[in-house]
Amino acid sequence: MRPDNMQKKVFQLLVDNTSGVLSRIAGLFARRGYNIDSITAGVTADPRYTRITIVTDGDDEILEQIEKQLSKLIDVRDIRVLEPDKSVYRELCMIKIEADAKSRQGIIALADVFRANVVDVASDSLIAEITGSQSKIDAFIDLLSDFRILEIARTGIAGLQRGTEGVIWLEEEDPRY
Repeated sequence: MRPDNMQKKVFQLLVDNTSGVLSRIAGLFARRGYNIDSITAGVTADPRYTRITIVTDGDDEILEQIEKQLSKLIDVRDIRVLEPDKSVYRELCMIKIEADAKSRQGIIALADVFRANVVDVASDSLIAEITGSQSKIDAFIDLLSDFRILEIARTGIAGLQRGTEGVIWLEEEDPRY
C-alpha cells in the first residue's frame, strides 16, 4: 500500500536519439534510489529524437528532484509531466493463456468483450493482445483468472498530451555553426 504522500507521475522526455541515452536516464534513477514503474522509448517522426515516457512515484519533493535531475542531462531537449486529464495514456499487453479445445471459445469471447485480439493459437494455448489503459488491462487479466495464464508481457505506458498546445518544434541546427 502506498503512503498518503506518495503519488504516481508520468514524465515525458524528448531526447537526442544517441547511443546510451536510455542508459544514462536509467542510471540517474538507480544512482539516486528512485524507482521506475515503467519506461518506454521510441524514435519520433524526426529520427534525430526519441520520446521516452517514464512512470515513477514519490512524494512531491522526490518527484520535483527527479524532474530537475532529468532536465540537467545534456541529451534531454524537453521534459514535461503528462497530467491524466490532459493526456492520453495507452499500454500494450500480450497474454499467453493455456487453452484446450473446450476453454478456447470462452477465452475468445472474453477477449472480444475487451476488444483484445487473439494473435496466436496453438493446440494448447493462445496469445491475446490488448491495448488500452492500465485499468482496462488489469480488469482483463483479473477476468482471465479462471484460466491458467502462462506468460504476460506488458510494454508500460506510452502517452501524449492532448491537442496541439505544448507540441515541441525543434529547429534544425544550421550546419555552418
